[in-house]
Amino acid sequence: MKLITHSACLLLLVASVGLASPSVTPAVTGPSVPGGWKLVWQDEFDQAGAPDPTRWTYETGGNGWGNRELQFYTDHRRENARVEHGCLVLEVRREPWQGSAYTSARLVSKGKGDWTYGRFEIRARLPAGRGTWPAIWMLPTVWNLGDGHWPDNGEIDIMEHVGHDPGVVHASTHSRNNQWRKNNQRTATTLITDATTAFHTYAMEWDAEAIRIYVDERLYFTSRRKGGDWTSWPFYRDFHLVLNVAIGGDWGGEKGVDDKAFPLRMEVDYVRVYQHETMPTLGR
Repeated sequence: MKLITHSACLLLLVASVGLASPSVTPAVTGPSVPGGWKLVWQDEFDQAGAPDPTRWTYETGGNGWGNRELQFYTDHRRENARVEHGCLVLEVRREPWQGSAYTSARLVSKGKGDWTYGRFEIRARLPAGRGTWPAIWMLPTVWNLGDGHWPDNGEIDIMEHVGHDPGVVHASTHSRNNQWRKNNQRTATTLITDATTAFHTYAMEWDAEAIRIYVDERLYFTSRRKGGDWTSWPFYRDFHLVLNVAIGGDWGGEKGVDDKAFPLRMEVDYVRVYQHETMPTLGR
């Protein structure tokens, strides 16, 4: 658990973008827990090396991922996923790899962190560059609604950002009835002008009636159940976290890819999951 919140990760930021050294944050005893919540799962990325295998699994491949993406997600490759200076680094490189032109990493907590409801808090700095598509999101752990595929089983996007629209951060929920292929997903955007040069906290609070998404504790998106069945609200069972950086694709590649931008990285200072103090822990 970090004793000096964010300082090590900010030193990595200084090195990567050439900023002046930040002031050191006063020492604390651990994460500040929001009122009414209890911390049930976390990764502070304090141990250098590979991502913690008790918390994260690699999803691999270069099949386009349903969006005609251009990267190959590699398996346990330090060049693409590592912990250093108190941060998780997901690095994208322009290099040929098993038929793809770029390598990247996609980490999931599936089977090691799965929850129904809670507060999910991720502090991160996003990569810059046309063609980039970083995401912090959640997918269902069991896919048995409707046809057993996307979007029937749901998707929660805590943060998405495309490099051709710098600083515009998106939050969305997808279901059979409301999804991007119909252009009627429940969604909202907010402008964070320094999203690629500074760390910000992306958070979601999810309960039986609504999903609320924040940046730096500022609420900007709410998706409500509104009494619907699973076709509009599949968000009543375990979901897991996904952290990745895609390149190109139907959305990320709308204006091409700037190959001069590579290598580039998304840096994650911490991931913390909370549940209400008054309810039994749901999921794992």
